[in-house]
Amino acid sequence: MASSLVTVLRSCSRASRAITTVRFMSNVPEDTVYGGPKPQNPNQRVTLTQLRQKHRKGEPITVVTAYDYPSAVHVDKAGIDVCLVGDSAAMVVHGYDTTLPISLDEMLVHFRAVCRGARRPLLVGDLPFGTYESSSNQAVDTAVRVLKEGGMDAIKLEGGSPSRITAAKSIVESGIAVMGHVGLTPQAISVLGGFRPQGKSIASAVKVVETAMALQEAGCFSVVLECVPPPVAAAATSALHIPTIGIGAGPFCSGQVLVYHDLLGMMQHPHHAKVTPKFCKQYAQVGEAINKALLEYKEEVSERLFPDPSHCPYKISSSELDGFLSELQKLGLDKAASAAAASAEKMEHSDSPSSAAIL
Repeated sequence: MASSLVTVLRSCSRASRAITTVRFMSNVPEDTVYGGPKPQNPNQRVTLTQLRQKHRKGEPITVVTAYDYPSAVHVDKAGIDVCLVGDSAAMVVHGYDTTLPISLDEMLVHFRAVCRGARRPLLVGDLPFGTYESSSNQAVDTAVRVLKEGGMDAIKLEGGSPSRITAAKSIVESGIAVMGHVGLTPQAISVLGGFRPQGKSIASAVKVVETAMALQEAGCFSVVLECVPPPVAAAATSALHIPTIGIGAGPFCSGQVLVYHDLLGMMQHPHHAKVTPKFCKQYAQVGEAINKALLEYKEEVSERLFPDPSHCPYKISSSELDGFLSELQKLGLDKAASAAAASAEKMEHSDSPSSAAIL
């Protein structure tokens, strides 16, 4: 009897852990057998099914990048559909000139931070350069780490060469959702000759459409179209049955994506101004607000205006203070005792209307 009870309890414990593990994962199938389809809880993770439904209805899909807990919380609160943890972190977070230097281990740190902050959007993690090009096995191994160690729901990979298509297909077949990326692929700037728009010639435009179709055939659930003329993006969007996500590709895609730092106008220094894409609309000037706040802080500290009494919440009672001063004197720290007594007197007077004159 006791043995049976222990077995039952262990089974319940395992089931509970399993439920906890899968609760926020996007690819958990909805209960359509017994309960029928249920409306999506807005507090649960956006699913691929929801994205497909939006696409079928012609509703634009919103995508924004995030790289850490604070940015993920903001993306989550805004109700963005997809949060892309991009290798653009190499440039806007780590300060590199390109996306190439960032490693998988570094990206995993970003993945985990975003996973803790964004509980609603579908989470897509970029496969960084050098982690999936060698073979399909390498690509699958990397993708598995992105989900298991990074907490992502899906991965994104760049390019449409035969080896990339094969890698995408292998990752999908391993049970991991894949977002493709064609047009300007920043990881291929060595071949492209820099950050150059694609699809401006007949051959290049046709290649964009054909590559997007090949990625769809490989099983990708969506394709990013970067820096291509709007007619080319419109053609690709029409040719595909999966959503296209545009970035510098015009208004005819199924959705749009922008880099968090770019759309907020966060980076205010010459280098970033030089590399900020022309297609990016700045919806705020957060960088200017940050600079203004830091300068104000510096000035107030320099002029001993901060912290003022309203930012000194921790008090010591008169009796405790007297005892503290006595102990300092016993230790031979008369100067320290005098400093403590003088500061206490100043703080006491600062609470009065004449505090401004004292400070």
